Amino acid sequence: MDFLNYIIGQINTVLWSYVLIALLLLSGLFYTLRTGFAQGRLLGDMVALITGKLSSLKDGEKKIAGQVTGFQAFCIAVASHVGTGNLAGVAIAVVVGGPGALFWMWIIALLGAATSLIENTLAQTYKVKDGKGGFRGGPSYYMEKALGQKTLGYIFSIIVIVTFAFVFNTVQANTIAQAFETTFNLGGVVSGVILAALTALIIFGGLHRIANVVGFLVPIMAIGYVVVAVIVLALNIHHIPRLFMSIIEAAFGLKQAVGGAIGVAMLQGIKRGLYSNEAGMGSAPNAAATSNVSHPVKQGLLQAFGVFVDTILICSATGFIVLLYPDFATTAKEGIQVTQDALAYSIGNWGKDFITLCIFLFAFSSLVGNYYYGEANLEFLTKRKSSMLIFRVLTVACVFLGSVAKLAFVWNIADVSMGIMALMNIIVIAILSPKAVAIIRDYIKQRKEGKNPVFKAKDIPGLENTECWD
Repeated sequence: MDFLNYIIGQINTVLWSYVLIALLLLSGLFYTLRTGFAQGRLLGDMVALITGKLSSLKDGEKKIAGQVTGFQAFCIAVASHVGTGNLAGVAIAVVVGGPGALFWMWIIALLGAATSLIENTLAQTYKVKDGKGGFRGGPSYYMEKALGQKTLGYIFSIIVIVTFAFVFNTVQANTIAQAFETTFNLGGVVSGVILAALTALIIFGGLHRIANVVGFLVPIMAIGYVVVAVIVLALNIHHIPRLFMSIIEAAFGLKQAVGGAIGVAMLQGIKRGLYSNEAGMGSAPNAAATSNVSHPVKQGLLQAFGVFVDTILICSATGFIVLLYPDFATTAKEGIQVTQDALAYSIGNWGKDFITLCIFLFAFSSLVGNYYYGEANLEFLTKRKSSMLIFRVLTVACVFLGSVAKLAFVWNIADVSMGIMALMNIIVIAILSPKAVAIIRDYIKQRKEGKNPVFKAKDIPGLENTECWD
């Protein structure tokens, strides 16, 4: 087992430290240039869609009962990729890479938003009707509909199901159970029963219950965590100029360049940013395809905004909290314990309990979002209701097992499978990107004309197999 773990670890090092970092960075830069920096130019539209000032539906159209809104689809994706990595992973990146790591997280979020816009626009374009009045889709669907590669879609779906619904949910449950044991002295079995019961209550209610739950949880957990970070900044207001100066100096300073610290900061910041916001990895498109919007780019923009929420808001909140802790660079503790100590330093010991609550909210919302990614891909593989029942039971079982198991090996397996999944999606969206760019230009053209954009597939030459837009 140790030898197998070593081999998988080596594969992960190559995938995540070299191959995927290079591909995702180049992809983000290419799509930024190809769309004319759409993620910046259309930031106002992102905010307008979130706040409702720009309707995600056609003018005068009412929300159809049972359908997922653009905001709910946005929340499902955010629920999945905003997890314990935003608390523990960012702390590790800052401790190892220094303040400059935070700057490179911001850069990767800016570039990643362009990739997110492309992949989620494609997911909306090639979504299908689910037979219940709603929609489903994702990379497997655009692999089949746009590329004509259904077998590739099958392979991708299997990887998503195993990676997100089973492996990642096992890990997230383990994180919650450990936090409960530390804070409330609850055993793994008790935590497992509680988590399994809560998970079953939500996922057996189907997509609409999932959408309603995360639509309620995500704004609360994100806003609550950012508000606490703002309080920490306010309490340390006299340190803020020095805080931002240290971030810029560590990212570009001559002393850091000579000592090699800039390279470490870049690597840590880029890896954490990519792993956290998941732009280009093919996960968020499974949620993006579920919504009813009048133009595919509207959901693409909402999901791109999710990248900013994940990295610019939540990862930055953790980064600021840790950097304002005087002992962050010398502490012997790791991960989530650094974040707990840093918050307790600024606001008192209740900060540790607050982090435990955040771990629960972040990780549990990830459980639900991860499950839905699996459900969407299972429906691509089979329409049998018995298969869905078995899948839900297995998901609940993984949540329970994760609460009582040791998971170092499982983490490595998850990294490999997610890396393969990302590699497949990056290549596919690169091939399909001309279609996505044409659809984005159609949206921009309509906005310049003062319209609330409405999409018609026939307006894009060569666009086929778009059953929801014909």
